[in-house]
Amino acid sequence: MREYLAQLRARGDLVEINRLVDPNHELAAVTALAIKRWDKPILFNRVEGTKFPVLTHTYGTRQRLAEIINIEPGDFCRQWSRLASLGGEGNKPVDVDAAERGFEYDDCKLGELPLITYSERDAAPYFTSAMFVAKEPETGVPNLSFHRSMYVSDSELRCRLAPRHHLTLYHEKAESMGKPLEAAMLIGPPPTSFLSAAAPIPYDADELEVAGQLAGKPLEMRPCKWVDLTVPASTEIVIEGRFLAGERRADGPFGEFMGYYTPEEPNAVFEVLGVTCRKDAIFHSILCGAPEEVLTLELSVAANVYQRISAVLPGIVDVTCQPFVLHTVVKIKQQYEGHARQVLLAVLGSEPTWAKMCTVVDEDVDIYDMNDVMWAVLTRSRPDRDMITIEDTPSFYRDPHKDHWGRLGIDATAPFDRRDDFVRKTIPGVETLDLSHYVDAE
Repeated sequence: MREYLAQLRARGDLVEINRLVDPNHELAAVTALAIKRWDKPILFNRVEGTKFPVLTHTYGTRQRLAEIINIEPGDFCRQWSRLASLGGEGNKPVDVDAAERGFEYDDCKLGELPLITYSERDAAPYFTSAMFVAKEPETGVPNLSFHRSMYVSDSELRCRLAPRHHLTLYHEKAESMGKPLEAAMLIGPPPTSFLSAAAPIPYDADELEVAGQLAGKPLEMRPCKWVDLTVPASTEIVIEGRFLAGERRADGPFGEFMGYYTPEEPNAVFEVLGVTCRKDAIFHSILCGAPEEVLTLELSVAANVYQRISAVLPGIVDVTCQPFVLHTVVKIKQQYEGHARQVLLAVLGSEPTWAKMCTVVDEDVDIYDMNDVMWAVLTRSRPDRDMITIEDTPSFYRDPHKDHWGRLGIDATAPFDRRDDFVRKTIPGVETLDLSHYVDAE
């Protein structure tokens, strides 16, 4: 992460804030406004109550995420499918001597880290960017995943482990065996591990190996100090501990990515056994609901949908999940009459959690521009014929009141037998003319 931070600083893509900032709401407020104004990573060099600088919005644009794995921003789904496929022994994690590699660590207390309170009604400070690593209790396969954690004391965090997440299944399996689940929380890990943690990786796959595959070289690992795990050696801060078996305690409310507060409810208890920090460590923070969180989720869901529907249907060009994760947009090259409707049904069937709404468009539509997508909806679809509603079907899993039940599909493609009637107008020269030849620059 430090190497990437140095690149950002060298090319002027880093906003540095040297004024002393309060971690109680002020840091979040500055972050929200700075993202809207500059859309660049932000480094807070002075934060009250801690010696650690705070970095945020690091991976907040499609361009930066694509840059990490050296692909084009508009080709994420196809290239992700290629890069994330496991490539054999060559990219399995390797253990290294951290000291020999120049990674020096100090012990610190949890309360010495930046304790950031983001939203007005948040019950306490939260760790929002920490990536958990744990091993499947029976097979030992490691998993990477993100889960919010509420600070209670230097020895206790309370973590929301959502249903069906792999870490949740690990924890439940360990509980059935009558034992705690050891885990480590990584703050500021290597960028490719950040991507692999958010990606749709099979339950029995090694996500650390996928991170190496994305990087083009194995992740260098070091052993933890208090638990039987290894972690990426370059990680800025590592919080080691274990999830207690049979223990649930109150967590929340907390301002989540959908823009609402999750209520206070029992969640998993993480016993903190120790914290190690690199010399001059940098603390990575994520403002929930900001692009750094939502975009990463959108890309992982889109890649998952792309892989699944491409396996059963032809003509899939690209997929995105914009303007919010629950809306899937699919670009196709029409192959036959009814093709778009088959795509709609395939998406709604293959993505049971996130695809609350799906829109299918032709290949001349820019699916990353919602104005263009809506143009297709308004000029190429009939509400009485081209929209499908599926009643009483669950979608987003965190939904006790069934607010997200029901699905909507929109066929916004041109009629297959009349496609020539829907050719978009063009103005010759628009793509190539240089206006500076016509207007004097001021």
